[in-house]
Amino acid sequence: MRTEDSADVGQGAVLVTGGTGGIGAEICRSFAAAGHDVAFTYRSRVEAAEQLAVELRGLGVVSRGDALDLSDHEATARWVSSVCEQFDEVRIVVHAAGPHIPMIHLSGVSPAQFGAAVDGETKAFFNLVSAVLPELRRTTGSVVAVTTAATTRYPVRDGLSAGPKAAVESLVRAFAAEEGRFGVRFNSVGPGMLVDGMADRLISSGDLDEHALEVTKRNIPLRRFGNARDIAEAVLFLASDRAGFISGQKLDVDGGYGV
Repeated sequence: MRTEDSADVGQGAVLVTGGTGGIGAEICRSFAAAGHDVAFTYRSRVEAAEQLAVELRGLGVVSRGDALDLSDHEATARWVSSVCEQFDEVRIVVHAAGPHIPMIHLSGVSPAQFGAAVDGETKAFFNLVSAVLPELRRTTGSVVAVTTAATTRYPVRDGLSAGPKAAVESLVRAFAAEEGRFGVRFNSVGPGMLVDGMADRLISSGDLDEHALEVTKRNIPLRRFGNARDIAEAVLFLASDRAGFISGQKLDVDGGYGV
């Protein structure tokens, strides 16, 4: 299915990692609403994945959701190959996957914890891009990585998340510099504090209490938190032909936190 609005984001299927997360699910819905077939990954939330796939199909598109450990490069390559066989063109890849990261001072982070975060963030992104790059060269596609606004303005106790995501942003710039000759674009979106997604998990887990939330809100010029839809809109724009001359950039969606 292809709607008039989908012309802005080009034809072809969309791959979304982390589809069952608050941000990932909203990104899937947004692309499906624009008429794009969607293949998404998830780590363990089978029921949520099944519900999302049904919801997307209800919008008139083809959708599939698959459990995948992105830190496994062979499994990632097999999944990408399977998706590319199913869909005629894969033109957009959105990396929105990421493990839950507790807020903790770096002095309290063990090497094993940091290594796991790098595997779940940086290695996962590289494995995905490495596998899908031939298809993106063929279709002159676009990649958007969902990272964090914390790499622009660092909040204390967020190093375990911001460090590996900063490496993802460096890879985005590097791939943009090298793959532009094939017409492939790479950009990233940096979410600030949201009422859903990772921030919601931090609030629910108690990593952020009411006092911390108020302090955080006062540090945001707009004096409020964002939501997953704000992130999805930014992703759709950077993936679209409207952003056809934008590559290697990061767009923070943070209510002005980084200024």
